[in-house]
Amino acid sequence: MDGTGHDSTAAGAVNAPYRVLARKYRPKSFADLIGQEPMVRTLTNAFKTGRIAQAYMLTGVRGVGKTTTARILARALNYAIPGEVERPSIELDRLGEHCAAIMEGRHVDVIEMDAASHTGIDDIREIIEASRYRPAIARYKVYIIDEVHMLSKQAFNGLLKTLEEPPEHVKFIFATTEIRKVPVTVLSRCQRFDLRRIEASRLVELMRGITASENIAVEDDALRMIARAAEGSARDSLSLLDQAIAHADGTVAADIVRTMLGLADRAAVIDLFEDVMRGDVPAGLARLKALHEVGAEPAVVLEDLAAFTHLVTRIKVAPGADEDEALSEEERLRGKEIAGKISLRALTRAWQMLLKGIDEARAAPRPLAAADMVLVRLAHAADLPTPDEALKVLRDSPPPRGDAPAYDPPSGSGGARMSAGNGGPALSMARPAPSMAPRAAAEPTARFDSFAALVAHAGVARELRLKHALETYVRLVRFETGKLEIALTPQAPPTLTGELSKKLEQWTGQRWMIAVSRETGEKTIDEVRQSARDQMVSDARADPVVAAVMARFPGAEIVDVRVRADENETAALPDMAPLPDPEEMNEED
Repeated sequence: MDGTGHDSTAAGAVNAPYRVLARKYRPKSFADLIGQEPMVRTLTNAFKTGRIAQAYMLTGVRGVGKTTTARILARALNYAIPGEVERPSIELDRLGEHCAAIMEGRHVDVIEMDAASHTGIDDIREIIEASRYRPAIARYKVYIIDEVHMLSKQAFNGLLKTLEEPPEHVKFIFATTEIRKVPVTVLSRCQRFDLRRIEASRLVELMRGITASENIAVEDDALRMIARAAEGSARDSLSLLDQAIAHADGTVAADIVRTMLGLADRAAVIDLFEDVMRGDVPAGLARLKALHEVGAEPAVVLEDLAAFTHLVTRIKVAPGADEDEALSEEERLRGKEIAGKISLRALTRAWQMLLKGIDEARAAPRPLAAADMVLVRLAHAADLPTPDEALKVLRDSPPPRGDAPAYDPPSGSGGARMSAGNGGPALSMARPAPSMAPRAAAEPTARFDSFAALVAHAGVARELRLKHALETYVRLVRFETGKLEIALTPQAPPTLTGELSKKLEQWTGQRWMIAVSRETGEKTIDEVRQSARDQMVSDARADPVVAAVMARFPGAEIVDVRVRADENETAALPDMAPLPDPEEMNEED
């Protein structure tokens, strides 16, 4: 027998049943746990000072060691070496008299229960009744309840009293992957530990040590692939490593692991990323088809593209992100190179489109076709200008004059092309074709040098509905001859800009460019008038004579303030026409 208890003879190796790596290399002490240093530090201090809780709650994703930690904790509570150690201890360098039985799950005083198959109040009653009796041979009677969130409501309620005030010889250890399903009344009675996902670099180190102990040759790239696929789970990584060893029947190479997991070659994924971000749709579709033919699933390829997008974004915004040991040399070098060329806006847009595309590819009856369409969308939209950038282009371009068409696409083209920069594709913006019908020459009847003049002319032209809309719903941002930039209130009718554009062309004899801006703009004319009225009412209320009248007549209110016309003042605001008469608007209808 060797030091670990395994038979080292050839006959023993042949006859002994095979144990998977996840069980064979299961941690046996707190020193063997990886990635859970905060929990180990807390328990170490608690055991040293004797501040041992009556119940512990262990939570985390699958495979991070919840059940294993529960057994190690039960071992620490009952750790004893006759004549040497007679109290709970975190230092588990040597096997105590109860250690082997506890770690193998067969100790009489450490009761493990699976809440998934024992969910009812009757199972909890058995625990409550048995907890009254002292342990048979150990220091504590420890109840380990796995997947505790699956207990019924009645079972949880039945456990509360015993959990809050258990006998001195009883300890509870709960484990769950769904901590939100555990009642707060139970959580408040437990000392909670959140077991972390294990970093990919730590998983690579763990698997490298195990393969060395097993005398198995494995490539570093293969270990990195397995670590990424495990998503922070030590058990998943060892299970995948076990499968890869059986699949390889020799040296575990990266190509073997890639085929086993249905992954795409990382270099090919990076090439595909560059194709679509460059706008080269044919090359991107051909590369995706080639990856699919060698066994890569379309949804997995999109996931790899999203992962690389995330990597490039991190390298761009967080220096040092390319130093992760789990990254291959290809990812590290090319990711850093691409991060220096592509804009953050393009990366964030690609990330959003890929997230949506992954779900589409998974749910589609033809995943490859769905992935093709995702790449097409990504190639054509990855570097589109944002709305504020498009507005800036419209704002900086000179307005059309006279009867010239608003858009003049090049001959033989469906629209003007606009370069997106950053090495991205030239993106087409479709322009409306000019009407083939002859346009009647418009007789100019007005010229406006301000927005107020425009509103006043709408009243003179008896366009009362348009005048009312301009005064009520329009906030002026910028006014130039031939160009009007405005912001609209939420109540503005959707046809307002179109109607205003037609009227301006009719009144001035030239086309106007009307842009709706994201800026707040000035107050509407109605808001300015209302502010002026409010100020006049406030001034009137402060007048001593008016104040005396208001005091003489309790309940009186100032409804309106009017200025006498013979004092060379007017209640109307400068450069603004008066409000339309509602009766006139009705007559227009």
